[in-house]
Amino acid sequence: MNRAVNGPSATARGVAISALVAAENGERANLVVPQLLTRSGLDERDKAFATELAYGTLRMCRACDWLVGQFVHSPLEPQVRAAARAGAYQLAFMRVPAYAAVSATVGEAPRRARPLLNAVLRRVATLVEAGPVAWPDLGTRLSYPDWVIRRLGEDIGPERAVAALQQMNQAASPSVRADGYVQDPGSQAVAEYVAALAQGRPGPVLDLCAAPGGKATLVAHSAPFVVGADLAASRANLVTGNAQRLGLDNLAVVVADGTAPPFRPDSFTAVLVDAPCTGLGVLRRRPDARWRVRPEDTDRLASLQRRLLGGAAPLVAPGGALVYSVCTLTRAETVDVDDWLAHELGPGWGEVVAPPGPPWEPLGRGALLLPQTAGTDGMYLLALRRSH
Repeated sequence: MNRAVNGPSATARGVAISALVAAENGERANLVVPQLLTRSGLDERDKAFATELAYGTLRMCRACDWLVGQFVHSPLEPQVRAAARAGAYQLAFMRVPAYAAVSATVGEAPRRARPLLNAVLRRVATLVEAGPVAWPDLGTRLSYPDWVIRRLGEDIGPERAVAALQQMNQAASPSVRADGYVQDPGSQAVAEYVAALAQGRPGPVLDLCAAPGGKATLVAHSAPFVVGADLAASRANLVTGNAQRLGLDNLAVVVADGTAPPFRPDSFTAVLVDAPCTGLGVLRRRPDARWRVRPEDTDRLASLQRRLLGGAAPLVAPGGALVYSVCTLTRAETVDVDDWLAHELGPGWGEVVAPPGPPWEPLGRGALLLPQTAGTDGMYLLALRRSH
């Protein structure tokens, strides 16, 4: 861990570099960054700088590595590599003046590596200041794995894919609900849609994959009773904690396997399957996720999504609705799942509930929300009414 992350000696750059090292070791950035900030003693301005530096460097890691790689041709040890990336990000994307970015970043590196890091970052500064960087390819410029660019280009079209990926390189602005919960407007729209489907109908609402509880708690503000389920007790506890914090006594939380849920058939007026997915629509919020997800994850998660929907459908009461949502943009996890449902559910599910209007756009029988359309997360939503 970096020398300057605790107490009065902490620096914003030291915290960010420590977060980068931790993320490269497999820790989740959205967990480790708040932990480091909490014990840093930094003021709010420095915390904001550290957050942008850590998350931004993780997003633009491929681009930063290419910049540094122009002047380093042998592997760097983890902390030095993290400092080099953070320095390159400041120079190329935050536009921090070179005199500040280089000296302050070099000061966070191990003493033995400082001369090399100083020379490299000064050369990166010269390259950036010379004019627009001549990136070698689209993947490096946008800082995504090539397979992500290729897959989204095939699934939603090259121009829309590039626009979505560019938008997800921008930091997300916090959106605070009336009850104080921070939640993206796209996710809020899904929860409001579920609440509207359940309004005036008897029976509870089930959120089958509820953690951390954003959608379940929003639905609970208008539905008489909500059940939030999740496979892991630790994740179910997140839902419980959020419900308690918001003063919701009509939200019950259970630990349950959504592929074999322990509920009676025909029990719920609406069942939301906000399924685990590749998350390729929320990469601005999960800056390190683009480097963790793999091409094979798409088919693996699509299989899980179908199993969750298969477990959820019998729980919907006649007249009730089955709602499927994912925060991704791939065809395998959106319209292909819709096609599977059309063949799997049978004649008792003939009615398609009208999806939300703009900024959502029709896709199959459901709707897609692209990140660039309204500056939100990318989402897919589909709702089917059970007739009998």
